Amino acid sequence: MLGYFTLRISRLPLLTGGAGGDRTPDLRIANATLSHLSYGPYESAGRVFRPAADGILAPRSRISPQPRDPMEQVSIVMPALNEAAGIVPVLERLQACRRDGHELILVDGGSSDGTPVIAAPLVDTLIHTGAGRAVQMNAGAARARGAMLWFLHADTLPCTDAVGQILEVPLRGGSWGRFDVVIDSPRPLLRLVAGMMNLRSALTGIATGDQGIFVERALFESLGGFAPLPLMEDIELSRRLRGLARPARLRGPLRTSARRWERAGAWRTIALMWRLRLAYRAGAAPETLARRYGRRDGA
Repeated sequence: MLGYFTLRISRLPLLTGGAGGDRTPDLRIANATLSHLSYGPYESAGRVFRPAADGILAPRSRISPQPRDPMEQVSIVMPALNEAAGIVPVLERLQACRRDGHELILVDGGSSDGTPVIAAPLVDTLIHTGAGRAVQMNAGAARARGAMLWFLHADTLPCTDAVGQILEVPLRGGSWGRFDVVIDSPRPLLRLVAGMMNLRSALTGIATGDQGIFVERALFESLGGFAPLPLMEDIELSRRLRGLARPARLRGPLRTSARRWERAGAWRTIALMWRLRLAYRAGAAPETLARRYGRRDGA
């Protein structure tokens, strides 16, 4: 029996060791994953995990959603890759939307930190794809039922009435749009960066993924979805949408993570993003830009 248990444990590299090599066990991942490898369900905080045929934990949430006409339903599509450290608060903020009959689709791009295990009980649909936000978001949109798609990053905390704001847009004749954002940092420089992002988007009609792009599903499908680019897929889609209609600007705000600016330094990151956008406008290949950004296949 001990040998069998040891063998099972050897299959769980995600139980210990974070991205930085930390060997401290993450007990949330450990408990859920050990249960998945056992023969019985694991229950915690009113949620039940059961082994699924595809080898992924199938959520059995006790949320009882209100029936909603698909024409009044928002499908939240969230691409994720190694977001275990911060995804739970974002998903928990969206549980009220699920209770109201909207759907939450998480598309994992090959996480190695247990993100799917943690997220499974908090979403309606969990999809696995290769890495790359364009690939992930297109896969999520293909499974969506709602008339409106909302593409929300896994490191971006929505305001509590975000879906309500989105539902008002079609009533005003809009078909797509984005939110204003704040950056989750007390630094005055990053508050200024967020303000400039919002102003730039208001003036140009171009939205980025951090701003939570939403679009009518029929319109998104008619345009063929996101282009299969490793970078700038959000800007490319915005340009096509802008050719049809100006985006709605929702005040939100969304609170996006400051990690991008903190990791490499705020000024260096600002300069890099401007260089990348200018190079893209000048015709540089997105693959080249992705290498400069240090992101392979959109990861």
